[in-house]
Amino acid sequence: MIDKETPSTHEPENQAHAFLIFFAIVMLIVVPAAITLHSVEHPGALVILEANPTPRGYTVSLLLFVLPLACLAWWFLRHPRLRFSRKSFWWTIGILVPGGFVLDLLFGNAFFLFENREAILGVFVPALGGPIPLEEFVFYVSGFMLILLTYIWCDEYWLVKYNVPDYVEAAKGIRRIVQFHAGSLALGTVLLAAAFVYKKIFAATADGFPSYFTYLVLASITPSVGFFDTAKPFINWRAFGFTFFPIVLISLLWEVTLAVPYQWWGYKTESMIGIYIGAWSNLPIEAVCVWLAVTFTTVIVYEVMKIWHAMGKKAGEAFLGSRPLH
Repeated sequence: MIDKETPSTHEPENQAHAFLIFFAIVMLIVVPAAITLHSVEHPGALVILEANPTPRGYTVSLLLFVLPLACLAWWFLRHPRLRFSRKSFWWTIGILVPGGFVLDLLFGNAFFLFENREAILGVFVPALGGPIPLEEFVFYVSGFMLILLTYIWCDEYWLVKYNVPDYVEAAKGIRRIVQFHAGSLALGTVLLAAAFVYKKIFAATADGFPSYFTYLVLASITPSVGFFDTAKPFINWRAFGFTFFPIVLISLLWEVTLAVPYQWWGYKTESMIGIYIGAWSNLPIEAVCVWLAVTFTTVIVYEVMKIWHAMGKKAGEAFLGSRPLH
């Protein structure tokens, strides 16, 4: 039971403070980790002696997402107080999962390699440039759901003290959801320019274009440009942080120790920036950035959906504002 007399912890200034603290924590972890990893000048390489060292490894590894997802889904679907959140959840999944499918169907063969055919079931989905393993599509569904359900669980239970208790009341002053955020556009422009310059001047090979990083930036910056100002006061940044760090931990366990060394999948050099982490089997920097981008985008879209439903307006009026009368 929340004490309603306790000073509000979800006011905009407090949420802005929590937002800054989260990114400060990220930098306190990332900077020393990057320096430490960079100190490995002669990384070792895994020597695989067996022809099939990880039979169905990629397929089985999806349990890293499916099992916690099943537990959170059981809690989420049974909770009597979360009908409002469930509606926003399905809208968010309906928007984001097709985006993941499009990534694989149109660009999967341009960005990724799937060399170890013994690590998958052997069921493929037709895509541009060649078939893509079915496991990729299971990953996108389970990955987005796990990220979102972890955030919702934190927001509605574990860190409920810091959420917005009444969206209907909080959304009353919003004239329209779409609000241009210049900072997001500037950040995206700088990131894309820096990636291009590094690829063409500093990378070991200048061939190709940093297209995977470009896709990640556009996928995360685009909703931020239009929605960040509106969503920021509603995001439970403590819940966001709790969601981000376990997801990154799972992804590093998954990719660094298993997927890349055993060639469940790999990354095409010509589509990467050219920054690789030697101590992590030459993992491209994009593989680390993707989890921050995906978590950020998922939470923003979910909060925007909740705000829209709380406003009780049709989509056009809620997102773009009322049309002036003539």
